Amino acid sequence: MKQRSSLTTTRFSFFLLMTTILLSSCGSVPFTGRRQLQLVSNDEVIALSLQQYQEFMRSAPLENGTNNAQMVTRIGSRIAKAVETFYTNNGYQSELENYAWEFKLVKDNSVNAFAMPGGKVVIFTGLLPVTQTEEALAVVIGHEIAHVIARHSNERISQQVALQYGGAIAGGLLGNSQAMQQLGSTVFGLGAQYGVMMPYARKQEYEADEIGLIIMAMAGYNPQVAVPFWTRMAQSGGTEVPEFLSTHPTDSKRIARIQEIMPQVLTYYKGSGVQNTTTTPIQTKAKVPANDGEKARTSEEWSF
Repeated sequence: MKQRSSLTTTRFSFFLLMTTILLSSCGSVPFTGRRQLQLVSNDEVIALSLQQYQEFMRSAPLENGTNNAQMVTRIGSRIAKAVETFYTNNGYQSELENYAWEFKLVKDNSVNAFAMPGGKVVIFTGLLPVTQTEEALAVVIGHEIAHVIARHSNERISQQVALQYGGAIAGGLLGNSQAMQQLGSTVFGLGAQYGVMMPYARKQEYEADEIGLIIMAMAGYNPQVAVPFWTRMAQSGGTEVPEFLSTHPTDSKRIARIQEIMPQVLTYYKGSGVQNTTTTPIQTKAKVPANDGEKARTSEEWSF
């Protein structure tokens, strides 16, 4: 009986410890205010992702100096500038030191794009026939920048830490470089599969849609092009799902949600650059669809 009591006490103490760690390691996402798990520092995540990014870039066939390459850089710089102006005007200047933006165009027929923590955004040339216009490409780049500023990779690594290691968090795991390297490879995956990152949770994809539309609107791009763009994306693969859509919400639900939040997103759009970036962030009321053809949420999709 005494041994059972001791075991119960130990388990309860472990539960309290884990609860304290998790609750003290929560952050919030810019623009949406959603609470998220942040067990790993931004510096650690950027260092891990930079290794993967540099490995990818060593063999990636870059397209430089063309009109398309210049367009990718122009759009990315313009949206990043809008974010930076917003942060500066609203007291978040300290966040800007986390970003060293790069926008690259890679010669690859895949209909795909990805972003890495710290501001590394890669667009594949196979995406351009689908975007067709600069404003439609801004939908994609805004979406990728949104993943960065929302720290979705940090959240994903933190979820993996909590799931795989549990109480080891308190035992110095975050100082274990080998363990962190393994987590980085698992989460980013660029070294193992060319140009394809491991999927975000659906809620993160919906959130990147929302934030991406807001920041492209702040940069002066018309967010209303998003609906026809995503419609073209749904049709672009024929019988196959485009790589960029394979880990994303179903087309109909994504478009329905974009249409739902569009009136609020348009409050950021003036069609003349970053002039309204002092606006207080809106708190959109659109709900993430409860059933998107995926399994029930697991602990990997915790939200704090």
